[in-house]
Amino acid sequence: MAKSLGMDQHDIGILFEQGWQTFRMNYYPPCPQPELVMGLNSHSDAVGLTILLQLTADTQGLQIKQDGHWVPVVPLPNAFIINIGDILEVKKIMSIEHRATVNSDKERISLATFLSPKLDGDLGPAPSLLKNTLSQPEFRRISVADYYKGYFSRELVGKSYVDTMRIHNG
Repeated sequence: MAKSLGMDQHDIGILFEQGWQTFRMNYYPPCPQPELVMGLNSHSDAVGLTILLQLTADTQGLQIKQDGHWVPVVPLPNAFIINIGDILEVKKIMSIEHRATVNSDKERISLATFLSPKLDGDLGPAPSLLKNTLSQPEFRRISVADYYKGYFSRELVGKSYVDTMRIHNG
């Protein structure tokens, strides 16, 4: 992963060593009026990496935002979906805004596991991404604990929290 991001492996190791992993099961029951209900509001994941398994592969519900439009993710049987979270967003790879919808006739079940950095660490541009470049960092540094406090104290809407961490250089 570090290599594809153009980072030194050491930077990824420092970020995620002694990190934590959480697990969530999502159940979306059938809904007679799916146009009136949102299974899960649009958001980007606050973590580094999300691994998702859709157990009901015959029922669509996950959508990603691409070029301002919502695109359904067609589930494949026994396949994982990998989401880059806000913590790994860099110029090359953006975290993905996504949402969950409900179906009028079928239930949908998914399992997600989230890889997060250690709580006593800090987040910010990786040193290996800043060396040999004249450009300024896009994000400010923040402690992991403060990052999660800020993320979970806000309404779940799009990528609004990661945008608050951007450094606006005129």
